Amino acid sequence: MALPSLDDYFPDWKEREALAEAMIPLIGRLYRNNVVTYCYGKALNNQSVTQLMKAHRYVRQVAHNELSEFESYPILEALSGLDLGPSHIDLGKLTVRFMEEAETNGGITAHAFVERECAEIIGRHVPPLEQPQDIVLYGFGRIGRLLARLLIEKTGGGDQLRLRAIVVRKGADNDLDKRASLLRRDSVHGGFQGTIRVDHENSCIIANGNVVRVIYANDPATVDYERLGISNAIVIDNTGVWRDEKGLGQHLQAKGVARVILTAPGKGAIKDIVSGVNSHLINQNDRLLAAASCTTNAIVPAMKAMNDEFGIEHGHMETVHAYTNDQNLTDNFHKKNRRGRGAPLNMVITETGASSAVAKLLPELEGKLTGNAIRVPTPNVSLAILNLALERETSLTEVNEYLRHMSLDSSMQRQIEYTDSPEIVSSDFVGRRYACTIDGGATIVDKNRAVLYVWYDNEFGYACQVIRVVQKWAGISYPLIPGDVARTGFG
Repeated sequence: MALPSLDDYFPDWKEREALAEAMIPLIGRLYRNNVVTYCYGKALNNQSVTQLMKAHRYVRQVAHNELSEFESYPILEALSGLDLGPSHIDLGKLTVRFMEEAETNGGITAHAFVERECAEIIGRHVPPLEQPQDIVLYGFGRIGRLLARLLIEKTGGGDQLRLRAIVVRKGADNDLDKRASLLRRDSVHGGFQGTIRVDHENSCIIANGNVVRVIYANDPATVDYERLGISNAIVIDNTGVWRDEKGLGQHLQAKGVARVILTAPGKGAIKDIVSGVNSHLINQNDRLLAAASCTTNAIVPAMKAMNDEFGIEHGHMETVHAYTNDQNLTDNFHKKNRRGRGAPLNMVITETGASSAVAKLLPELEGKLTGNAIRVPTPNVSLAILNLALERETSLTEVNEYLRHMSLDSSMQRQIEYTDSPEIVSSDFVGRRYACTIDGGATIVDKNRAVLYVWYDNEFGYACQVIRVVQKWAGISYPLIPGDVARTGFG
């Protein structure tokens, strides 16, 4: 598509804006039928007009093609006219494929192309699960509330993951109102996208029509979920209080619980799963899993990508991490070194288990990595600096092009994002759904030495990774269109 003249920029924008606006009901109708649309891995449902336009802009910047709403709208319109079964469709990649084919086969129409590409899912109305999977959040802190937002957002037709309850300790007589308020408003991530009301009589929070029971308990083993109609539930323990089999196993004693996942590194024999890296190790017979740490989720995809292509002889990881509520707001006693000093006022050197966790997930890197962490006075978004000695010499162009490719067309597309913007800073990554974003503009390469700067939203990006593990564990599986799209995890 030729670039418009200076006088045409505004009319061009308004035309594309109108097309993006027309896309919203089509995307929504498909989503309610469990057909989820993407644009090069970026989910399109529940997006505004400008967000849809930005998704197209991202493709033009990173994939280096001229995809725009002019090209994608006819493909989406053709999709909406078909009797499609539950599936995940990458509208961006499908459109680019049509554009490439149309250059050599000018006679093919958008409808004929889409009908051919989607043949396997037309009329195939197989639900993603035989019955909805009940989910319970044990704990409702920073990660718990973001998990709740994601689960509510992903309700779809109501036959996938269903958030049925949260379990907390009662903090005050107006506890229910306070919990609802914290879900409704967030100082970092903004307001809840939808409506929330409180049902005091039934101790429920009703969010976008989802009835979420609020259960008050101090002992995970004694909660009776079955009396509330909850069965075969997956409990997401986001308290971090119990991390071994004995502690987390208490949940399994509760009526109505089938499985438990921890939002922290597990101890002992509990598997640490990083979506997109070792999801294949999930067994439907597993009863306890862990989703590792936010930092581990950020660096392992990047480490795996680099090791697969270049080999890593040894390396050092330094995490510049946003402060967390484990630290003190002002100077006070803390059992750990340095963490007692005021978090909003200091850079605090502390330990991290992420480097050893990498070796657990990628055994081929055992003994090759060291790591440390610095907590800094920002409330969210962290940066991992990976200083790597590679097994072969390379160049800045080769490393960045490879990582750009991994972000667009690999099995870790949902984990790795790539940017080469020279002006991007930490706050720009708030709300990113990727495990990490490679800052290509900051990459340093000198022969066999490479330094990568890896951004990650240590709250929301991590919560997305947890949900991907839960979806995989629940057995949710969708046909992918185009059929050779490499993607792990959903949304």
